[in-house]
Amino acid sequence: MYLILFVLDNPDKLEELLDAWEKAGTGGATVLSSTGMHRLNAGAIRDDIPLMPGLDDFYKRVEDYHRTLFTIVKDDEMLDKIVDATQSVVGDLNKPNTGILVVMPATQVYGLEKNL
Repeated sequence: MYLILFVLDNPDKLEELLDAWEKAGTGGATVLSSTGMHRLNAGAIRDDIPLMPGLDDFYKRVEDYHRTLFTIVKDDEMLDKIVDATQSVVGDLNKPNTGILVVMPATQVYGLEKNL
């Protein structure tokens, strides 16, 4: 089994990516909002929210955030399908502004057999 971690550079592609992963056969994924060090240093995180904020204060530059996806796949065949599905949505992962995909062996996984 493998843990796939993917940092999606463009959050607007999240829904399309999740659909592609589902069609590829993944049993599900966890999605987190995340921000990289480069964007933090560039001021993407707001520390200027007023004491009595309005809705507009919270919605500044949502596009500055990434989405980090996690999923577990059972074998090399499913891993290849997920990588292919990912690149079909975001493009060649070796190109800038697409994302970062990391694959790690998952030697022990509990509670997911029903989804795999």
